[in-house]
Amino acid sequence: MNRNAVIMAAGLSTRFVPLSLEIPKALLKVKGEVLIERQIRQLREAGVQEIVVVIGYLKEQFQYLREKYDVILIENPVYKIRNNHSSLYVARKYLKNTFICSGDNYFTENVFCEQSERAYYASVFDEGETNEWCLKTDEDGKIEEVVIGGKDAWVMKGHAWFTEAFSEKMVHFLEEAYHEEAKKDKFWEEIYMEHMNEMELFIHRYENSIIEEFDSIEELRKFDETYMEHSGSRILEELCSELDCPELEIKKIVPLKTCGEVDGFCFEYKECKYRYSLATKELSRLSRLE
Repeated sequence: MNRNAVIMAAGLSTRFVPLSLEIPKALLKVKGEVLIERQIRQLREAGVQEIVVVIGYLKEQFQYLREKYDVILIENPVYKIRNNHSSLYVARKYLKNTFICSGDNYFTENVFCEQSERAYYASVFDEGETNEWCLKTDEDGKIEEVVIGGKDAWVMKGHAWFTEAFSEKMVHFLEEAYHEEAKKDKFWEEIYMEHMNEMELFIHRYENSIIEEFDSIEELRKFDETYMEHSGSRILEELCSELDCPELEIKKIVPLKTCGEVDGFCFEYKECKYRYSLATKELSRLSRLE
């Protein structure tokens, strides 16, 4: 079977502020490897030659990948105003027997080596309460329902695999959704869920240790200890200098937005909450923590 891959790397990754203000999340180094480069190498090791990378935010920083890995770069011009369905839309002509990847995933094992005749979504088991998208399947593993939030559940996490038949239907629904203003905030997964009865997607279960997603700098610190002391962020370096503290003590970073644009962030340091303005580069203490 001739397989290809689409890696989505167009987004702003605002939850990774301030690192993502200077470098796209997919280009962060984790345990000595650039995230997206690790995926590209794993795909090539699995025999996948055609790799499409969808870019948008800080797109110029991805240009070297074309020469280094001979990947195809496609720009998503609406990454700021539409969700990730728009990245699949701009790459729709490449959707065949295709791995759908996020540029910021980290796979401890090569998940691309196996072949499947059924379209699937990767899943891991979350113990206890979770806010992730929880999967309910039939006895054959076909996804019958997706519920946001649950307890002790198999959740969507990682990559997906589209068969050619699945891709054909998905492209049709992507083209419909792309021209609907009401669907601009939709993930491609939500578009699939709206048409779940018209195309089959199966669960593919993995051990939790195989698929890593970093939703915050603190999660990345736990996985890669080098980020505890030095992330490479100029902004964090300046804050640490002003507060006379190591990066590890700056915690719970939350982006602040005005009209959809990040204009600063809040964080906690010791017993206080602070705000940093990108426009003025001013640091202000907001309150003491209770």
